[in-house]
Amino acid sequence: MKIHLSAILLSLLFCGCIQQIALNSIGDLMDTGFSVLNEEQDLNIAEKSIASDLKLLETVIAKDPNNTHYLLLATLGYSSYALGFAEDDSVDRARLFYLRARDYGVRILRRNPAYARASGKNVDELRTALSTFSDEDLPAIYWTTVAWGSYINLSLTDPEALADLIQVEAMMEFVLDRSPSYFYGGPHYFLGTLYGSKPKMLGGNPDLAKHHFEEALKVNGGKFLLTYIFYAKSVAVQTQDRALFEQCLTIVDTTSIDVLPQARLANSIAKKKAHMLREKIDQLF
Repeated sequence: MKIHLSAILLSLLFCGCIQQIALNSIGDLMDTGFSVLNEEQDLNIAEKSIASDLKLLETVIAKDPNNTHYLLLATLGYSSYALGFAEDDSVDRARLFYLRARDYGVRILRRNPAYARASGKNVDELRTALSTFSDEDLPAIYWTTVAWGSYINLSLTDPEALADLIQVEAMMEFVLDRSPSYFYGGPHYFLGTLYGSKPKMLGGNPDLAKHHFEEALKVNGGKFLLTYIFYAKSVAVQTQDRALFEQCLTIVDTTSIDVLPQARLANSIAKKKAHMLREKIDQLF
């Protein structure tokens, strides 16, 4: 039986279109899924759902490795999973997932030729490269920096990881300059944690850290409860201010997770972390 080449090509094109439609549908579904998960208050359901979604997402990325949207979802997803769940059970697992999140994000950022050339070089070149990004690139820069900074925070005995801290600081300062209110004041509480976690002799600045946390709380109205967790773990512990520490945890304990329905999961995680921090209070002070 004779089969025309045009028929074969048409068939292949049709299959390719169907596959792309399927990939797009999964991507749209995962967008919705992450939004729905952010409103979930049951941590067991959320943990299992996020883990399975992330593996599905990596399968989609394997089929469409240059899709910026999927790469961003992976960056955000693995960062969130590491913070919300892995950190509390295993530092090694959390480092693994933060590193995976960072690497997905860097794949997005390196598509900018200026960033690709400046990455790993001096901070002035990096700042020049960052200026070439548009506001549409801010989510990728923000979540890559969150993952990278969190990895460094769990790798303080690794000189190679610490060497990247100046780049991380420059990247978040760029986001702060462009959009200080992004993700409930995220640039502020990230920098607050950065400056508040280190002793003064290593570049810590508790006054500047407090300023950033207070600015973040102005942005989110105190409704994004993880802000208080970061405040307590960094500034309060580093300055040995037990009263501030207990004040932050009490606010988390007494505030309803429904105060910000679209961040119900994050607020549930904050309450879990507040409980864990209270159990360690005599070790920390």
